[in-house]
Amino acid sequence: MSIQTEAFLVEIGTEELPPKALNKLANAFASGIEAGLQEAELAYGDITIYAAPRRLAVMIDAMQLEQADKVVERKGPAKKAGFDADGNPTKALQGFARGCGAAVEDLIEIETDKGIWMAYNLEQKGQPATELLPDIVNQSLAKLPIPKRMRWGSSDVEFVRPVHWALMLLGSDIVPATILGHSTSNTTQGHRFHAPGLLTISKPSEYANKLETEGYVLADFAKRSARIEKQVIAAAKKAGGNAVIDADLLEEVTALNEWPTAVVGEFDQTFLSVPAEALVSAMAGHQKYFHMLDNDGKLMANFITISNIESSNPESVKYGNERVIRPRLADAKFFWDQDRKQPLDDFLPRLKTVVFQQQLGTLFDKVERLETLSVKIGKPLGVDGAFCERAARLSKCDLMSEMVGEFPDLQGVMGRYYATAQNEHDNVAEAIDAQYQPRFAGDSLPESAVAQSLAIADKLDTITGIYGIGQLPTGDKDPFALRRAALGLLRIMIEKNLDLDLRLLIQFSLELHPNVKSDDKLVDEIYDFIVSRLRAYYADKGISAEQFEAVRVCRPAHPIDFAQRIEAVKQFSQMDGSESLSAANKRISNILKKVDGAIAETVNPDLFTEDAETNLWNTLDALRETVSQQIAGRDYIAAISELSTIREAVDTFFDDVMVMADDEAVKQNRLALLNQIYQLFLQVADISRL
Repeated sequence: MSIQTEAFLVEIGTEELPPKALNKLANAFASGIEAGLQEAELAYGDITIYAAPRRLAVMIDAMQLEQADKVVERKGPAKKAGFDADGNPTKALQGFARGCGAAVEDLIEIETDKGIWMAYNLEQKGQPATELLPDIVNQSLAKLPIPKRMRWGSSDVEFVRPVHWALMLLGSDIVPATILGHSTSNTTQGHRFHAPGLLTISKPSEYANKLETEGYVLADFAKRSARIEKQVIAAAKKAGGNAVIDADLLEEVTALNEWPTAVVGEFDQTFLSVPAEALVSAMAGHQKYFHMLDNDGKLMANFITISNIESSNPESVKYGNERVIRPRLADAKFFWDQDRKQPLDDFLPRLKTVVFQQQLGTLFDKVERLETLSVKIGKPLGVDGAFCERAARLSKCDLMSEMVGEFPDLQGVMGRYYATAQNEHDNVAEAIDAQYQPRFAGDSLPESAVAQSLAIADKLDTITGIYGIGQLPTGDKDPFALRRAALGLLRIMIEKNLDLDLRLLIQFSLELHPNVKSDDKLVDEIYDFIVSRLRAYYADKGISAEQFEAVRVCRPAHPIDFAQRIEAVKQFSQMDGSESLSAANKRISNILKKVDGAIAETVNPDLFTEDAETNLWNTLDALRETVSQQIAGRDYIAAISELSTIREAVDTFFDDVMVMADDEAVKQNRLALLNQIYQLFLQVADISRL
């Protein structure tokens, strides 16, 4: 019998939804419905998600109209508890039968690991989808990731925004339900101004097209985003420039508009005397405008706004937006002029009034730590300590400027401009800006050694301080962004090939915090926390969890050393015989773990009784010096390649030799031999974990 299906559509109409959360809400809504269908065992086809400022909608092709009938086995009491000594059913068995709506003779016996049990096969009639869908949709809405729900009017209903309608169709039929206080229907609403009336949707497949052609709503988020991007590029080109389209801004603007129309505006050329980053921040951050560059890459006195209406008088829209942006740009110019009336150094004392963290002191205290720590980091990099100290001293001063107070995203950027304005060395000015790099995944890294030293110092000071007072990240809560800081400093060390001892730097940084009690255990914990961020970092580069663990257990103090070992393990895994040698090392590891007491450090060849022992010892002895030199020079690829030549001798040893011999001296000697092999490999990685 073929399964009957129909398309399904549900739409929730609301006040304007939070733009930065729109996609997340839409995807979660669809995922919740899909999970509900799977649990209800209803088959379904492709899922299409719609997300616009005033609506969340999900359409599903070919949804099964009714659950299949099925037989459910209900397990009752054990047979020995179901019948008395005379073979009559006990009250327990009779009660079980009544609960199943059956007679005792209808019950069956089933074999289990614990003996024979009584059971009943209950035929369960499948329910229609129309009876199941209301609860599936309501459950999905209840589980949406909404940090704070709101109520409106006198209703007890809670949602992220007030709800105005609910549409739910299965085929051409309305699925009767109450969703967030509204009875479902087959009507939706179009654009608030262009098409304020109701639109009837006769079947799910016409939903998107009818909204677009009659309702002036592009419900498909991706389609709307593509239209905005195309319009912005075309508008910029027509105005003689090149649009800069930031992905996050494009997503936010897409979430703000149902019927996007690009409009180009202008502002006074005099504002171009202000740093471009400040003007862009004002335009993008406050007004959601896209900016334009000329053919030389310089900011133009234009912006592109996305209007949510197709105005009959676009000049009025242009004029209105120009009026709105002018005060913002004027503020930026005023802050720029005011901040430069004093040296950057004059902002430093004000940092004493800003608490970094109650137990760790003020921002001024942090700056003093950074002066010492950045010099310590810069020394092995060959950096002039005076540059590091000066960059650290000025690093947080711009936080007290008027400009950064108004545009917080410009921290560091404005510090660089103000430092340049007072003729600070380029290394110092660059470091003030680059200290926050990488700001996000895939962001660029500090280029100069001074900037690298300050960036590492800033992140390490935060990690050691916050971790040292016990405020560890938990779950998805990481208020001081310690995870991002840890990955950031690791990326700088590894990708910029900086040979720094992370453990020593952790210890040194901890000692700079007067309210943190440092010990080896705390150093180890912070080291492990930082290095754990490399797990995902290397997973993205195709390194397996086993390869990562093989290096992590060796606890290399230098992140660049960690990276070199990872590469060696990766290449070793591709060699012929690597699996056999890894298995042999695992066998050695397991043997050594079971040994009680210390294992002798030296091997006595005179105690060898088998040729395989002698052969393995000679093979090990022949390559030991070469491998040791390669390891000392961190040529781990060569070292592990050399070590791999021992495979055949190890295999023969395990084939011909009983390690745990009756003679205690012989046994200990063999254990010492295996331990030397294991420890030599361990200087590169624990390949037994592969």
